[in-house]
Amino acid sequence: MTTNTTHTAFYPEVEEVKKAHNILSKVIYQTALQYSFNLSERYDAHIYLKREDTQIVRSYKIRGAYNKITSLAPDQLINGVVCASAGNHAQGVAFSCYKLGVKGVIFMPAPTPKQKVQQVKMFGKDKVEVILAGDTFDDAYQTAMEYCTVNKSTFVHPFDDPKVIEGQATIGLELFKDANFSIDYLFLPVGGGGLSAGVSSIIKALSPHTKMIGVEPAGAPAMHEAFQQGHVVTLEEIDKFVDGAAVKRVGELTYPLCKANLDEIALVDEGKLCSSLISMYNESGIVLEPAGALSVAVLDQYKDQIKGKNIICLLSGSNNDITRTEEIRERSMLHEELMHYFIIRFPQRAGALKEFVAEVLGPDDDIVHFEYTKKTSREKGPALVGIELKAKEDFEPLLTRMKQRNFFGEYLNEKPDLFSYMI
Repeated sequence: MTTNTTHTAFYPEVEEVKKAHNILSKVIYQTALQYSFNLSERYDAHIYLKREDTQIVRSYKIRGAYNKITSLAPDQLINGVVCASAGNHAQGVAFSCYKLGVKGVIFMPAPTPKQKVQQVKMFGKDKVEVILAGDTFDDAYQTAMEYCTVNKSTFVHPFDDPKVIEGQATIGLELFKDANFSIDYLFLPVGGGGLSAGVSSIIKALSPHTKMIGVEPAGAPAMHEAFQQGHVVTLEEIDKFVDGAAVKRVGELTYPLCKANLDEIALVDEGKLCSSLISMYNESGIVLEPAGALSVAVLDQYKDQIKGKNIICLLSGSNNDITRTEEIRERSMLHEELMHYFIIRFPQRAGALKEFVAEVLGPDDDIVHFEYTKKTSREKGPALVGIELKAKEDFEPLLTRMKQRNFFGEYLNEKPDLFSYMI
């Protein structure tokens, strides 16, 4: 097995990143730094979006993958290259393999959205083989490493590699060149840390006054925990919803770079992230994947600090699967306290449901889920009912009416184990 990755101290040099940018100029788009009218109005700031979601493989990952593979010597390519990825790095490697005529084997977690798997095959054409392995990136990674050992292939790490980090760092050069203003805040999504490590290193060198915030999903806070404990840690469990940033362990190379350059790590609730995905589409026509929206979803937490400032949010990818739309909407509604699930105990008599609809539900409340089976031997029959509200302030009056009329059984939103089992 050849990994060509060292865990000794590493820091991206501006000149090396410039070389990487020249190499990448043949295959990447120099993506736009776009002013966001909607976000600027909402936060009373000057907010710009670095649109890596419009990159050729719809994420920034092509930068690191192509830079890494072009750096390999011929003897490192004899048995091809291998990678493990939840999707975006896989697409970058696949496209690079096709462009460079290199054989690639790509391991992806089994739950990876089909859209991402299909895109990998499309970009790689006859140069790549896709193998689904395990439930998480870390599972796929272990299988990929075993494959490398047996087949003596070269592993292309998604984030913990100097050449990958330098490739991602080219975004920092573009930001500094395109921003005809002083950058006060830069918000960067964080998964394994390759993007945030590379970009923050370059911005620190070129614009040292810029405050840089790394943003992770609350359900996969690997870099946050590393910051807290002062060293890289392995999380036992993670929420895999934000698949582009759901890793249990950040890089040995990326952690010290992030620690040195990022001012802090912020966490964003997955529900809030879903609300941001929806608002970015509805207000700006921008389609993002969950990880791609981390940098804008966190802005509420910094609304006081960023007022009147020049802000850049990096949108890292748009490889979303339309089949996830309902889950995204559901998580958003739960986060906004507009969707509520109950066990309702209906009296087993004619007219009970009519009474519930007419006397318990408010004029703007809507039943969106209903499961009920009549049990003739009981006085009351339980039903699983989902109710969507127009405003979160409508919840307490609804709950009061349920209890007053003796319909209330259990409120499921506050019982996560039962909720996940039944909903």
